[in-house]
Amino acid sequence: MDNLFEKVKANLIISHDEDDELIIVFITSAIAYAESYQHITEGYYSENEMPATTEQAIIMLSSHFYESRDGSTGGFYADNVNASSQIWNTVNMLLRLDRRWQL
Repeated sequence: MDNLFEKVKANLIISHDEDDELIIVFITSAIAYAESYQHITEGYYSENEMPATTEQAIIMLSSHFYESRDGSTGGFYADNVNASSQIWNTVNMLLRLDRRWQL
């Protein structure tokens, strides 16, 4: 998770360590969401390699959680009322690319 943590901080353009624990919580939540959305076992990504598209979805979703932690759209997209929906649509599209379909 260290590499993912560094990527999320870089995406957020954060150089301080005051919110590190909070960011880790958001990454953990985003990974749990991805595993659930992709119909894979909880903890799967702690033992298996994460595909690049899923990693990008985790980075985006973690960043969204951080920027919207006060309940607003927040962050870079604050002036766009559809920003939250756009982020969720993009995240879900990326996660669908790696989804494990049951036949």
